[in-house]
Amino acid sequence: MEQTCKSDFLVSANEMSEVFEGYERQYCELSAGLSKKCTSATLLDGEQKKQKLSEIKVGLNEAESLIRKMDLEARTLQPNLKAVLLAKLREYKSDLNNLKSEVKRISSANLNQAARDELLESGMADAATVSADQKARLLMSTERLNKTGDRVRDSRRTMLETEELGVSILQDLNQQRQSLLHAHGTLHGVDDNIGRSKKILTNMSRRMSRNKWIIGSIVAVLVLAIILILYFKLK
Repeated sequence: MEQTCKSDFLVSANEMSEVFEGYERQYCELSAGLSKKCTSATLLDGEQKKQKLSEIKVGLNEAESLIRKMDLEARTLQPNLKAVLLAKLREYKSDLNNLKSEVKRISSANLNQAARDELLESGMADAATVSADQKARLLMSTERLNKTGDRVRDSRRTMLETEELGVSILQDLNQQRQSLLHAHGTLHGVDDNIGRSKKILTNMSRRMSRNKWIIGSIVAVLVLAIILILYFKLK
């Protein structure tokens, strides 16, 4: 985990979200503590080991919550900064998965040890009553517990992935809305320009028609004047 928190994906303090940095510090401290607890849990037995595993599982839930918060915070930042933070976040998710795998391994070893202890105690109490069928049922129960735990973890992982997808879709829809609003404003401006151009052309057409009538009138007057002049000269 220390390598993850000192990853190559470094961002200067004046650029990174202070909220993200706060979540990141909490996660790094929590992850380091969980790693130490996993190491100590392997050295314990019985109730002490169960209690330590319960503490670790509570810490894993807190770590998952911090990663979700970091993810949501990173997606609200600028694209270039968001890409860097999401890359760091993938490192933290990988680290968390490694911790979960380690806890699963320790829990499995603990369950197997508990099953063996139960078989030994049962054999010491009454070896004659212990049958192969009872042993098989005990092993099947242990296996069912392991499978149930796996299904719960898979369901939680699916929920997180669905949440990430939902956030991404909302961001895409917001960007499309902004694009549509911009396009609507552009079309409105084009309509205004077309209206003004139509008015200018209408005024030009009216002026041309008026000028034609004026020129026609002048020509008619000139023709009439020429006719009158010729008439008086030839008379």
